[in-house]
Parts: sequence; C-alpha cells; structure tokens
Amino acid sequence: MHEHWTRITASLIGACGGDFQLAEDALQDALVVALARWSKDGVPDRPDAWLLTTARRRAIDRLRRDQTLRRKQELLQLLLEVEQAAASAPNGEASEEFLIDDRLRLIFTCCHPALAREAQVALTLRTVAGLETVEIARAFLVPQETMAKRLVRAKHKIRDANIPYHVPAEHQLPERLASVLTVVYLIFNEGYTATSREALVRRELCDEAIRLGRLIMELMPDEPEVLGLLALMILIDARREARTDAAGDLLTLDEQDRSLWDRARIEEGAALAERSFRMRTPGPFQLQAAIAALHAEPNRPEDADWAQIALLYGELERIEASPVVRLNRAAAIGMALGSDSGLRIIDEIEGEGSLARYHLLYASRADLLRRAGRFGEAAAAYRRALELCSNPIESRYLQRRLREVTSSRGA
Repeated sequence: MHEHWTRITASLIGACGGDFQLAEDALQDALVVALARWSKDGVPDRPDAWLLTTARRRAIDRLRRDQTLRRKQELLQLLLEVEQAAASAPNGEASEEFLIDDRLRLIFTCCHPALAREAQVALTLRTVAGLETVEIARAFLVPQETMAKRLVRAKHKIRDANIPYHVPAEHQLPERLASVLTVVYLIFNEGYTATSREALVRRELCDEAIRLGRLIMELMPDEPEVLGLLALMILIDARREARTDAAGDLLTLDEQDRSLWDRARIEEGAALAERSFRMRTPGPFQLQAAIAALHAEPNRPEDADWAQIALLYGELERIEASPVVRLNRAAAIGMALGSDSGLRIIDEIEGEGSLARYHLLYASRADLLRRAGRFGEAAAAYRRALELCSNPIESRYLQRRLREVTSSRGA
C-alpha cells in the first residue's frame, strides 16, 4: 500500500497545481468515502486508481465551494482539465508511467532552491516517501514539534511562491541535485534501519529509494554523484538478508553469514562505483560507495582493509565534515590502529556535544572498549546507548552486548 500511497499523493499534488494542502485534504476526504463504501461494496480491483479519481473529484468539490480567490479558480480549471483527460483515458485512469513521472516531479518540486535545505529534505521524506513526522525528526536529530512546524512552513512556501510542479530544465538540475540525492539516501537509511519499528528493515523504503535512484540515473546518467549514490545503496542493500538471525536479532558485519550476501548486487554496485570514479570528480556518495565496496569484497571479516577504509573516511571528512562522518572514521581507525586510537577521537566528539543524543556514538565507544577488554567502561557505554536507542531490534543487540561485557567483567 505504501507504493500506491506515494504514487497517489504525487499525482494528486500535480493535478492540484502543486497545492500540497488541497491535495492532502482531498485525499483524506477520499479515504473517508473509501472506508464507508468499501466496507459495503468491497475493495475495488484498483484501489489506488479509485482513491486518485475520488480525491480529484473531492478537490474539485472543495474549490467549487470556495472560488473567492483567483488562484482557486485557476486550480479548479486545472483539475477539471485533468479529470476530463483521465476520463477519456483507457479505463478512465492514469497510466503507470504517468504516476512514476509524477513522483519524480514531486521530488524536484520539494527540492526547489527557494526552500531551505532542511525543509527540502523533510518535505520530500514526508510527501514522497510517506515517513511519519517523528521518523523524519529522528533522521534530523531534532524534536518532533520542530519538524512538524518545518513541514508546514515548507508547504506554505511552495503554495505562496507558486513554485512550479515539474522536473527542471537540464541547466537547472545541478543546483537541486545535492538535495535530491540527500532525500533519496535518507529514505534508504530509514528503510535500512527503521527508527522505531519492530522490524529492523522496512523493505518498501529501501526498494523505493533504489528505484528513485535508478530513475534519477536515467535522467542524469553522466553525473558521478548519482552513480555513487545508487552504487552505495545497492552495495549496502546486498547485505540485507544477513543482517538478522533466525530470531530476528541484529547481526553486525563481523557476525553475518556472508554466503547470504547478494553477490550479483555487490558486483552491480561495485561496477557503478568504479564507473563513477572514472569520471575523476569524487564526491561524498562516491566515497561512501567505495567504503561499502571494501566492506563487501572480503569473504571473511578479518580480511577487511580497515586502513584503506579509514583513509577514505578521512577524505570524506575533508570534503563533507560532520560529526557522524568523524565518528565513522574514529571507528575505522580503532579497527585499523587499535581501540585507543579510535577512542581518543570519540572522546573529542563527545566533548563537542553535537552527538549527545545519538545512540551510535555510545555504541561505537562501547564496541571499541569491548574489543580492548575494558568491560566495565563498555557496560556503561552500552547502557547509555540503550537509553537513546528507539529501534527495538537494535536495543536487543545492545542488551546482548551489555550482558556479554557484564559477564566478562565478572569472570
């Protein structure tokens, strides 16, 4: 249903001339009608098409009731034209290709340069990917109320500025590319490690992000960062089936059964990463893809080239400095040069305070302390990570590690 929902939303916003609020209100109206009718008549053969058609008609009804503004009269005329075109199409509905194109238009509309970067990403995650406000807030490490206000302001900005609902001309694409790629990657990340679900992986979000990445690659086949992002997502997703055990508990890279990794996808991702690097303009997503490829290559975890991974994280930090990148580099240095080297960097990051509510900061510290045999300190770090972790499966993993270090400490 998630896939249907995003397609309906994208198509409806387009039919409403980019008016997000009108589209959302009309879709809610359609859902109310569906609940009443489907319980009596049964679910139609194509519920997505039924909802889209009903929502368009509800939007027309809303505008007919209130035509006081010229803008509303223009939207009414647009909707009437869309409804007439849909009625004359085969089966009276839009084609699959039309709905896919609408989602791409929606992404680039949400990523218009008139919006702040945070608003661009948040609005696309909410509207295109269907993430809940609390999930987006977690992705941005901000309170839910702050994110809710940001989303409302972004919708109003698009409406008031009359931002066009289309894929930009070729010369306009580069200025929006960074935001679009960030959006797609955040969708993938939320799917790969869900912030607050019983399941660790939300497969539909991973698949949606990769599908969107392929669409953007078709649009911009010679853009290295587009290739890099797609390579990165495919390489990470290739490990999906090995991330949990039979009981559904999390397994880290060094615990996973690598025979379960999808080698065909790893080859595809590595080829895309290599192709992007041949363009000789390395960017953040290409560097992360190279790191993912290094993780994917060896058949045994002890054969990972941690020194090279640390070097790549260093280059990534040079061109895109962030505390999360620095934390990843610290973990890699700890694996390459010894736990103490990584822990010194983690101490510095913690002292700065920017990741004070980020559970992976403490999980990373705990892992290096565990490897160094400092079990008491590791236990304290695992407890702090548990306090901040919202995913139940990740929490069970942290609890398992906490039991291990507590037992080792007492031995």
